[in-house]
Amino acid sequence: MQATITRIITLLLISFVMMSCRGQMSDKPPIHPQQNMDEQERFNAQQVNPFFEDNRSMRMPVEGTISRGNLRHDTALFEGVNDNGDFVTRNPIEINREFIERGRVVYDIYCQVCHGGTGDGQGIIMTEGYGYVPAPTFHREASYDMPDGELYSAIANGIRNMPAYNTQIKVEDRWAIVAYIRALQRSQNIPESEMTQFDVDLAVLIEEDAQERVRLEELAAARAAGASDEVSVERGERLYVQNACTACHSQDGSRLVGPSFLNLYGAERNFTDGTSQIADEDYLIESIVEPDALIVEGYDNVMLAYDYLSESELQSLVEFIRSLSDN
Repeated sequence: MQATITRIITLLLISFVMMSCRGQMSDKPPIHPQQNMDEQERFNAQQVNPFFEDNRSMRMPVEGTISRGNLRHDTALFEGVNDNGDFVTRNPIEINREFIERGRVVYDIYCQVCHGGTGDGQGIIMTEGYGYVPAPTFHREASYDMPDGELYSAIANGIRNMPAYNTQIKVEDRWAIVAYIRALQRSQNIPESEMTQFDVDLAVLIEEDAQERVRLEELAAARAAGASDEVSVERGERLYVQNACTACHSQDGSRLVGPSFLNLYGAERNFTDGTSQIADEDYLIESIVEPDALIVEGYDNVMLAYDYLSESELQSLVEFIRSLSDN
């Protein structure tokens, strides 16, 4: 009996103690015997950290180490090149309908605004007069002959005025875009006899194509109607900036992607085919509208054709280049 009473009293005491803790307010911090690194000194990006000799809180990776998941041992997949540094000719990822569809989605997000829905280089950025360097069409021999790895490299690393998309587009999606570009090239070159095998309305497609051609012709006519016939150094300098010539051709003699315009007019140019020529008006205009006709020694054939420029615009560019020469 005594034992029973003792147990009852003990339970009552415990109950009172527990009840006394319920809802009790205190200005003291809670007891936290096991910290588990819940409270520790931390640093924001670029903040000074006196623990290190250089006072930098942002640390470089340990030399010779690779963070988990970032091993890039497969150069064909991650860089688009084989062991000897040449671009791979074929997409290293298996191509199926789902993969191409993924390429279409990503292409429409990142590429269509410049390269156009069909890959013809007539995206809205190029056709609405914003002054960008024209994006190349994928429907040309140079693009058809381009290895898949070279297309991948252009997406990952950028090329000429096109920025790199290696931080926006993941590796698999870059290859998916390459696959979709190939599909676009194929789609624009299917014979009518082969198209009849598919469930498509050729009459509708032909009509849509005709309407698009009319739209582009009207746009070109509107530009021509509003174009000035002025030929001047000042206009040439504006065109030099508007068409992003600054990205490849300097005015101070420094070497960029292409030859500097400083003292270019009247100078002798040596070409990769072994010939040479004086950089006169005819040569400069030809170099602008047909840049692959003569390639200057020491430079790559990477310039796009500016054959959309009017005669007065070409003459103004020549006058601007002439103004930078002592000849």
